[in-house]
Amino acid sequence: MPYTPVASAAPERDTRSATVKDASGAPQLTRSIGVVGGTLLTLSCLTPASSLFVIVPDSFATLGTGTALTIAVAALLCIGVAFTYSELGTLIPSSGGEYAMVGTLMGRLAGWLVFVLSLIVVMIVPPIIALGTADYLAPIIQLDPQYTAAAVMLLATAMGLLDLRANAWITGIFLVLEVVACAVVAVLGFTHTHRSASVLVHPVIDAGHGHSTAVTAGLIVAGLATALFILQGFSTAVYLAEEMENPRRNVSRTVLWTLGIGAAVVLVPVVAITLGAPDLKTLGAGDVAGMVQDWSNSGVGTFVSLCIALAIINAAIVMVIQNSRVVFSSARDAAWPTAVNRVFSHVGRRFGSPWAATLAVGVPGAALCFVNLDTLSEVTGVAVAAMYVFVALGALVSRRGEHKHRLAWRMPLWPAVPALLVVVLAWVLCQQSTTSLAITGLIVAVAALYWLCYLRPRQETHWVIAVPEDEQAPADEQAPAPASSAASLSA
Repeated sequence: MPYTPVASAAPERDTRSATVKDASGAPQLTRSIGVVGGTLLTLSCLTPASSLFVIVPDSFATLGTGTALTIAVAALLCIGVAFTYSELGTLIPSSGGEYAMVGTLMGRLAGWLVFVLSLIVVMIVPPIIALGTADYLAPIIQLDPQYTAAAVMLLATAMGLLDLRANAWITGIFLVLEVVACAVVAVLGFTHTHRSASVLVHPVIDAGHGHSTAVTAGLIVAGLATALFILQGFSTAVYLAEEMENPRRNVSRTVLWTLGIGAAVVLVPVVAITLGAPDLKTLGAGDVAGMVQDWSNSGVGTFVSLCIALAIINAAIVMVIQNSRVVFSSARDAAWPTAVNRVFSHVGRRFGSPWAATLAVGVPGAALCFVNLDTLSEVTGVAVAAMYVFVALGALVSRRGEHKHRLAWRMPLWPAVPALLVVVLAWVLCQQSTTSLAITGLIVAVAALYWLCYLRPRQETHWVIAVPEDEQAPADEQAPAPASSAASLSA
């Protein structure tokens, strides 16, 4: 596979413009957050309550009591994914996230395709989450779901223009309420159980007329793409690498802490709901708020619903913040025509945020709230799984050339972990619907055509993947051993 050197743009390039710059003249974000702030922001992007109350109900409809098992299997896969993100995120700490890591290690075309896959997630996920807001505000006020979602996206965009440190604590407050809501649901579900725990490992689904049928292994595998989507947010810690203090240490800690906490906050209530639902038909309907009211009273149900609504707003804020960093980084790396790069790579003076990139994510997101998004969850699941395949391939080639001896967190069981991930995720992709694969494939094909016709002929000046000079991993005589890296992570 071709190797793309880590590079900063040449000073004469006029495609980059920012208030804050490094020694080479490339735009630079302000470092203002540590592990706690990064974990709060990343957990909010994983948004366990939004995943639990907006996305998981659809899984109950197709997987029945096998939903918890599917998420548990996805969490095991995500441990390997977290290892790859931790190693590559500390080796190549860039706000470009996946595309910067893959592009640096595997070449510009691979980086471009990963960027497009991440762009699918960037543009589609926030509106999908925001569309659930009105349903959970219903106990207080009846609102139109689409207009409410658009308002949430615009609010998130306005918040995204503020200083990142302030946003970390704002979203942290919302995150506490979100976790409280999940805990209340878990307690109520476990105290109103209607079936034994055996249904978790021998899953069944409602077949109508009071009958049930077994959930097959094929259904579990097909459901893994959505389950990976449910847990996906932990990986977005790498988008904050340029705004983290000491990213060589803090990126890996943030990734792994977020996965552990987020998976627990999602999985425990899912188990409780599975055991506490009065019957399989109710479980398949996925009306979690209705079950909470049946288990308790209207006051508790209203409290949980409001916490969920706040969690959705919180998730939208953090997604806009983190996703805008991907757009900012793509412009800094000259992915677009010169005038577009100049605008999107600009960093505001007052708050140190990429205001144009933030608007580019938030405003179209508000418009997407009025589009039929029925199939987009499946498309996003396919994009996430495909992106993880690329990252795993990047991890397989990360210990060669000059990167072999750079200081970074190193995963245990390399290369077995990334190799196994590639095989399993490829299998998962093969089990997805033809429609979702076709839509994702068409987008990737158009992106490859753009690369061939526009970026490749201009490769001296465009799509030069950059990592800020002062944050490139210093070379050392020997690469750190995995064991010592793991020890330093837990220190």
